[in-house]
Amino acid sequence: GVPVRERPGRYAELLRMVGLAPFTQRLAGQLSGGMKQKLGLACTLVRPPALLLLDEPTVGVDPVSRRELWSIVYGLVREGGMSVLLSTAYLDEAERCDRVILMHEGRLLGEGTPESFSRPLEGYAFQVDVPGVPKRQLQTRLAGLPGVVDAVIAGERVRVVMREAAPPDLSGITGEAHAQISPAAPTFEDAFVTRLRQEPTAGATGAPAMPSVSAGLGGGPVIRVEGVERFFGDFAAVKGVSFEVNRGEVFGLLGANGAGKTTTFRMLCGLLPASAGRLEVAGHDLRHAAAKARGRIGYMAQRFSLYANLTVDQNLGFFASAYGLRGARRRERIRWARDGFDLAPHADMASGDLSLGYKQRLAMAAALMHEPDILFLDEPTSGVDPLARREFWHRINLLAEHGVTVLVTTHFMDEANYCDRLLIMADGDTLAQGTPAEMKSRFRGPDLPDPTMEDAFIGLIESRARPGGTDP
Repeated sequence: GVPVRERPGRYAELLRMVGLAPFTQRLAGQLSGGMKQKLGLACTLVRPPALLLLDEPTVGVDPVSRRELWSIVYGLVREGGMSVLLSTAYLDEAERCDRVILMHEGRLLGEGTPESFSRPLEGYAFQVDVPGVPKRQLQTRLAGLPGVVDAVIAGERVRVVMREAAPPDLSGITGEAHAQISPAAPTFEDAFVTRLRQEPTAGATGAPAMPSVSAGLGGGPVIRVEGVERFFGDFAAVKGVSFEVNRGEVFGLLGANGAGKTTTFRMLCGLLPASAGRLEVAGHDLRHAAAKARGRIGYMAQRFSLYANLTVDQNLGFFASAYGLRGARRRERIRWARDGFDLAPHADMASGDLSLGYKQRLAMAAALMHEPDILFLDEPTSGVDPLARREFWHRINLLAEHGVTVLVTTHFMDEANYCDRLLIMADGDTLAQGTPAEMKSRFRGPDLPDPTMEDAFIGLIESRARPGGTDP
């Protein structure tokens, strides 16, 4: 209903607001995830509404684009007087809202300001550091202690929420005599998880039995990437990327939307040939033995890619057969997947009808069906609620402890802290490599004494965007 004469000016204003003016001739399907979301928002605002409904607008969107979207939304509320109702699985976004409605299985659990949820937990949250104990291992141990409601990695420490206003009892944890425990201000996420874990149907299930790992891989690098490039016509999606991943390591591949992460993944899985460079997975050169390498890896795609019209059991049976499992072995692995991932109650349900959390469980079970040595996870927790994310990372930690090598992409910067090492990409290039602590240390200073992984990520992306910009 916008008059034709008003459209050019309105379009120009919207394109400037969402930063898409240089891309007007690009097909929408060829935009990155963040750009698609900003285009969708611009289309919604062609005629400014009084009420803007945003249904998980930042799912699968990188931190830079998330920040830009939120800046636009704040501007609409502040300058245009618009009301915004949004749903989100990102609890840091919920914390930015004026009011929050917390729902579970169609029921209202609470309503109020984010502070009204977190305030009652004053004195219940703590930061724990035990020198000499790796943080993933410490998190697993703390999560099993009596009285602990939640334990998550937060930076270089583990954040713990207790049932009572007292710090955790660390007796029995190696190095506990040197442990550092300090009070932490409660967050909305603390309150969300505490409240949901009181619900009888919201608890995480036990971890599955772990797969055995082939002894032939040894302790050195099981993934080698040397000067890899990938072109689509004249467009360079990956430009001379190099890195190595060791056995039993959790290696994170980070980058803004369109950075080349998924293209790199697909090359490592043998789904795309490299235009140049060398790719070696599980001792196999992908130019000559891609099929042998694929037999050693499991792959969980960015979007649910199993057969939506097949039941859970039919999907498990299909993938067991596709991986060459027969007879008793096939039955054993299907039973393992059902029991270990709590899929038995949904065995006869069409996979497309599962909730997002159960789709994730099914996809991971299928990827692990043949007990792979290496697991590729492409944004596996995008859009998944915090409880399901915690359960997922608990499984990943246990897999890594049992020698499985994990390569993961994620847009959740708090999840990057779970990785042993990271590679950050932008426009197909490598921006930085190292541990999460090394990434964050680049940005530590008087104005930012304790930078987060998101601070480091955005700082690296912005340093590249500046003319003549270099890493700090």
